[in-house]
Amino acid sequence: MFAAAAALMMAMPGANAQVLTYLDPELPREQRIEDLLSRLTLEEKVGMMMNSSKPVERLGIPAYDWWNEALHGVARAGLATVYPQAIGMAATFDPEGLQEAFTLISDEARAKYNDSVSKDIRQKYYGLTFWTPNINIFRDPRWGRGQETYGEDPFLTSRMGVAVVRGLQGDNPDYYKTHACAKHFAVHSGPEWNRHKFDVTVSERDLWETYLPAFKALATEAGVREFMGAYNRYDGSPCCGSELLLKDILRGRWAFDGLVVSDCGAINDFYVTGAHEVCPDAASSSARAVLTGTDIECGSSYVSLMEAVREGLIEEKDIDVSIRRILRGMFELGMFDPAERVPWSSLPYSIVDCAEHRENALSMARKSVVMLKNEGGLLPIRPSSVKKIAVIGPNANDARMMLGNYNGIPSSTVTVLQGIREAYPDAEVMYERGCDLVEGHAFVDPRAVKGYNTEIFMGLSEEEAAALRQKQQDEIDATKPIPSENYSDEAMSALAARAGEADVIFFVGGLSAFVEGEEMPMKIDGFSGGDRTKIELPEIQGRMLKYLHSTGKPVVFVLCSGSAMGLEQNEADYDALLCAWYPGQDGGRAVADIVSGKVSPSGKLPVTFYKSTAQLPDFENYDMEGRTYRYMKEEPLYPFGYGLSYARISYGRGRLSARKVGEGESVSIRVKLRNRSKVDADEVVQVYVSRPGDDSTPVKTLKGFRRVSLKAGERKTVTIELPASSFEYYDVVKDDLAVRKGKYRILYGSSSSDRDLKCLKMRVK
Repeated sequence: MFAAAAALMMAMPGANAQVLTYLDPELPREQRIEDLLSRLTLEEKVGMMMNSSKPVERLGIPAYDWWNEALHGVARAGLATVYPQAIGMAATFDPEGLQEAFTLISDEARAKYNDSVSKDIRQKYYGLTFWTPNINIFRDPRWGRGQETYGEDPFLTSRMGVAVVRGLQGDNPDYYKTHACAKHFAVHSGPEWNRHKFDVTVSERDLWETYLPAFKALATEAGVREFMGAYNRYDGSPCCGSELLLKDILRGRWAFDGLVVSDCGAINDFYVTGAHEVCPDAASSSARAVLTGTDIECGSSYVSLMEAVREGLIEEKDIDVSIRRILRGMFELGMFDPAERVPWSSLPYSIVDCAEHRENALSMARKSVVMLKNEGGLLPIRPSSVKKIAVIGPNANDARMMLGNYNGIPSSTVTVLQGIREAYPDAEVMYERGCDLVEGHAFVDPRAVKGYNTEIFMGLSEEEAAALRQKQQDEIDATKPIPSENYSDEAMSALAARAGEADVIFFVGGLSAFVEGEEMPMKIDGFSGGDRTKIELPEIQGRMLKYLHSTGKPVVFVLCSGSAMGLEQNEADYDALLCAWYPGQDGGRAVADIVSGKVSPSGKLPVTFYKSTAQLPDFENYDMEGRTYRYMKEEPLYPFGYGLSYARISYGRGRLSARKVGEGESVSIRVKLRNRSKVDADEVVQVYVSRPGDDSTPVKTLKGFRRVSLKAGERKTVTIELPASSFEYYDVVKDDLAVRKGKYRILYGSSSSDRDLKCLKMRVK
């Protein structure tokens, strides 16, 4: 809360609530907003329109920074519970669990905010406005930021995005717990290297059926309070100044009344040489952005709005439109009200990374792991069945890899190596890094040299801080890489011979946020600018796998990455494959719980695992033809929605509530499940819709799913509702989605593959 404003009222001689209307919590919010707006000068208004908002001391308004991050836990502000990266949480297919996780994350957000305000810390990453979630469609696995999304499917992304917003913003009738932000609007998913000048053009069909549905769901269903415009142009206009995206669709058709923020530096791209170059200077660019609906700039171009007013490019009344939204956001968060009126104001710093939150992060990590291969039922490997285990690979003991990108810093991290040692206490566990992530490149976290962000120690006693520093140093010491020149074929062969003495070999490899991410200064074999130029496993890891498999001992490949890998050329060199993503602070324990049989794997792929780069269309082509399970005609290595279990779950005959429905009517499907094993397990029932003979629609598209827990031997009947929107496709006359009449196939089962689906037929009249 802005305690300075309350103090100002108390300090003014003769001041009362009637004089300072904006400080009276009993008055209607809109009246308070108009009162405060009337007191601001033009210069003060402009100062509040950048992410680093300037204080207005005479009105008791302190500085505030709108930029904060929480993709998988509160990020970049020291201590926090770190959940699996977003792509891993998408693999849970569990919106209810995700909302619960983000309810705890927003608890930490409020606790950290309370602590920082008490210490008068007003800088970036300490506010209540979180630029989360990233609901762009992960259309191509080469995109380095795809790890921040909920995968390639519009429906899954919508459901997970809605859950995140509800968890962050809460359900209090008077205040928002925090603000969530739908980003990056719109039609944005790489490449990273040209995002500041790239002009995306796609068909209206792809725009409405693929790129917009999740944004619409967050605006019209979840009530998200912020949108972030993307860097790129869409159909010739920068997204942060697009009449179509911001005025027609977002503010018009969807009636969004919240804040729009720019991506960082995106307004500069309007005029900077080599970027979009659609405006001559900062003043005209800023005026265009505000007039089309971008209220807050992440950057400093909006300083020129004063000049823009003087030159007649924009009027003060136009700026007032944005200021009303900015002030409304502040009031919604309780920033001008007494602390006792605002829920969450007493949440203590001690809840940050507490035991309850760590356990929840572990639960999400367990549910995120996807078992893709289990030759001969190799897994689970019970602790009593092995005496010696070999753990090899560049990601086996890398605590930094576990955290992905846009992350906070946990008090400790359990690597895969540590998790396996804990799960197999009586076995001898040998460990060697074995190879680099990429040939000749041993990546080192800068914190291993400079030390962790000191802000992590906020709120801790001296004894707690000392213990935490020791934990950090232990992690740093444990993850120092072996020099890359040690990884010759001779060294690999010798290591494989030693590993061959074990009963089982775990190879932990894949990628890390050192090689895939946001606009990175990276150009090495297979990687460029944060993206990948090919999706195959780095060659040095493939060689190490081959040496390990040549021992004749079973090899379990634990794949850690933020995106799909083209593993066709490596398939013969491992017996079991677990996709663990970037699993967060307790991800190593989650992996160990699964391989040891404590927990049955239950994750499902939120992306298609293509066989190789050869199956991918041009990265810079945003058309959906040939992309993702919805339009792909070839056979992938592993399909969207796929994931194995230790249990045998059978699907009975499904039943529709109706075989014919009218336009605008919903239908439900009932599916009987049976766990035909002695293992408790979760299953994700998936429902897809397709239109036979209609080439203008996807091959099939996800329209419903339900995560279900089944005890050993248990039977359950699952009902999944398909609303009328399940039968909507692009209508050229309406220039929007509309229900399409005709014949439909309703497909249900355990993945998107035809082999895993059963079919029912129906008609929309």
